[in-house]
Amino acid sequence: MFADQAKIFIKSGKGGDGHVSFRREKYVPAGGPDGGNGGRGGDIIFEVDTGLNTLSDFRHVRKFCAEDGQEGGARRRSGKDGKDLIIRVPEGTIVKDFETGKVITDMSGGNMREVVLKGGRGGAGNMNFATPTMQAPLYAKPGGPSVERFVTLELKCIADVGLLGYPSVGKSTLLSAVTNARPKIADYHFTTLTPNLGVVDLPEGGGFVMADIPGLIEGAAEGIGLGHDFLKHVERTRLLVHLVDISGYEGRDPVEDIEAINAELKKYNEDLAALPQIIAANKIDIMDPESDNLERVKAWARARDIQVFPISAATHEGVNELIYAVWARLKELPQTPKVFEKTFDWLDAVPEDLPYSVDYDEKTKEYKVEGPLIEKMLGYTNLLSERGFIYFQKFMKDRGIMDALKAKGLQEGDTVRLYGHAFEYYDEE
Repeated sequence: MFADQAKIFIKSGKGGDGHVSFRREKYVPAGGPDGGNGGRGGDIIFEVDTGLNTLSDFRHVRKFCAEDGQEGGARRRSGKDGKDLIIRVPEGTIVKDFETGKVITDMSGGNMREVVLKGGRGGAGNMNFATPTMQAPLYAKPGGPSVERFVTLELKCIADVGLLGYPSVGKSTLLSAVTNARPKIADYHFTTLTPNLGVVDLPEGGGFVMADIPGLIEGAAEGIGLGHDFLKHVERTRLLVHLVDISGYEGRDPVEDIEAINAELKKYNEDLAALPQIIAANKIDIMDPESDNLERVKAWARARDIQVFPISAATHEGVNELIYAVWARLKELPQTPKVFEKTFDWLDAVPEDLPYSVDYDEKTKEYKVEGPLIEKMLGYTNLLSERGFIYFQKFMKDRGIMDALKAKGLQEGDTVRLYGHAFEYYDEE
């Protein structure tokens, strides 16, 4: 069964705790502390697998937890870092926060790999806390906490062209005629219940991806007839080919069908309705010679500057002209498919009441910011990326941390340390 949506639980690894121990050897009476540091917790990483085209793997496995970091050991031995957990998804998968429905990341448009949850930092062992006045520290730092979240995975097919139309107008027949796809075809409504993708290869070396979207009915924008499940698969397309049955065989009015489908697109998504269209007037091989359906469709399209191509998907009549017209139009359109912008703000995931501390270390001449609030946010942010670093700066400002640092005397050029990360402060104001 085709699966294009799944709800899963993801959890990064907890950092390993620092260790408390002392060097004890026969001829070393005052060996000192030698407790090692804990290992870093594993990250949760989403990665595109081009061999996948559905989310069916997530029907049976719904919990994904990265490995915790190991505790530090005696003799200054550091704990082993927890293994990152890589979750492989098809290209075009959108990761959304389950509670808010907002986009965390879109695995498309060149975004092939992204760290979604960071593992907890490793805790410092007691070897790090020895001072001239405290030569035998009896404490170590615990590892940073893990971060967890319920997320929704939603697959939106990536295709250049989307085939639209009522059930049984011939979309599957056309797709099988011009691509390498082999959809099931039969003469009854709603034969196609899953999107089918096919590649159109042209002799000149060109080509494009075409998607056969299951037949729509009136009310699809409200979810009638699985409308929402189907419409989302044309959101990334650059061009729509609107198939209409002009044979009159089923007694349908082709102009009314075109207007009804376009009305559903507009109700579902204004941007989708604004996509360029080409009309394929199908089933000319069985059209009543006295019918005026084709002329009425042409008149309707002419008034809206839309091209019309009379075809027979069954006999292939007019199909080549349609395909080359589609290819020519695609070359005029932007090459990049739609990528959904991130709308989920990790600031909303971090409770306001988590504590933090701001201190100045005279020995290292550094300002230190620590506490559960900082640890939690570090679990959501990749400070090694420019975007992550800018986002964390915004977090520090919005939560009043920068004001607290300035109150402690922070000046331009001073160093601010956030656990394992150190930054030089520059005032942008």
